[in-house]
Amino acid sequence: MSERSVSRQKQQKRWYTVLAPEQFDRAELGRTTADEPDKVLGRTIETTLGDLQGEASENNTKLTFKINEVASDSAYTEFVRHELTRDYLRSLVRRGSSKVEAYVTVLTTDDYRVQIQPVAFTTKKADASQEQAIRRTMIDLVEEAGDERTFQDLIDSVVEGRLSSAIYGEAKDVYPLRRVEIQKATLEARPEEVAEEEETSVAADADEVDVDVE
Repeated sequence: MSERSVSRQKQQKRWYTVLAPEQFDRAELGRTTADEPDKVLGRTIETTLGDLQGEASENNTKLTFKINEVASDSAYTEFVRHELTRDYLRSLVRRGSSKVEAYVTVLTTDDYRVQIQPVAFTTKKADASQEQAIRRTMIDLVEEAGDERTFQDLIDSVVEGRLSSAIYGEAKDVYPLRRVEIQKATLEARPEEVAEEEETSVAADADEVDVDVE
């Protein structure tokens, strides 16, 4: 390839401004470059809630977005993950107390599948039955939140701390708690992916049906 061809290819590359989803006010996440718009699709970008809101106190929350649309010089994203930093989670652990975790997969009212991982920290050491009761409360409230909310509303409740506050309010009656957090929320499947999985499952079930032939 000649030097002129290489130079032409470099000139053809364009910069795209990466924007957060509308629920995050289309905040600018950064810039990325590519010679074709399609090559931008699928790229991920990680930032912190602190960077988005201009509040350093929120830098312990990481947010990951994926580019799913390109228009002109803008690259639009969708939310894919909310996660607390390891350092922050370690700072919440205390000797003589319990850390209770749960892993809950929910389907929102608009058919997004999301895994949510709440975690509760007790004031003192809880016994096994108390930990089990706290975990059950967390699971029930997360499932209820998924059943009643759209994907955007569910993620808003996670990011804004409303879901963790609701869990704290209920679970503290089981055993005294020091703090409740949503340590991770991950988009597992979009509506079209969920529908495709269901169709595949139905087809597989039909294939397994035994037909008696007389």
